Amino acid sequence: MNEKYRSGCPVSLGLDIFGDKWTLLIVRDLMFGGKRHYREMLHSDEHIASNILADRLKMLLEEEIITKTEDPSHMQKVVYSLTEKGIALLPILMQISHWSYKYRPVGEQFVPTTTLSAQDEFSTWDNWMEKLRKVHLVQPNS
Repeated sequence: MNEKYRSGCPVSLGLDIFGDKWTLLIVRDLMFGGKRHYREMLHSDEHIASNILADRLKMLLEEEIITKTEDPSHMQKVVYSLTEKGIALLPILMQISHWSYKYRPVGEQFVPTTTLSAQDEFSTWDNWMEKLRKVHLVQPNS
């Protein structure tokens, strides 16, 4: 077993990346909130501290879950994007959401107005992931 990891358990390996209360919220903001810049993420409803945001973005970059590129519209800004590895987290975020709808006090503004069958849900995930690919995996100058 690699010394870097506690064990080879898949749950443990996932928690090494997502086991804090901020990392998946950053992915959520990139995925659903359209937040692509540091300052946009800093102003999320959960009020993440700047040092924690910087640390989690660094870790997500190292884990190749996100990338950063220069913002063509502003030389001092960077744009964060999900990688394919990051986009693959969509079903996990959706399942966490489903669990929260069932067992947690979800705010009215977050409650879906329709429900989907399991088949429709997976089809919708695929469609949403394809849309994310078009936004986040765009090659510069293409």
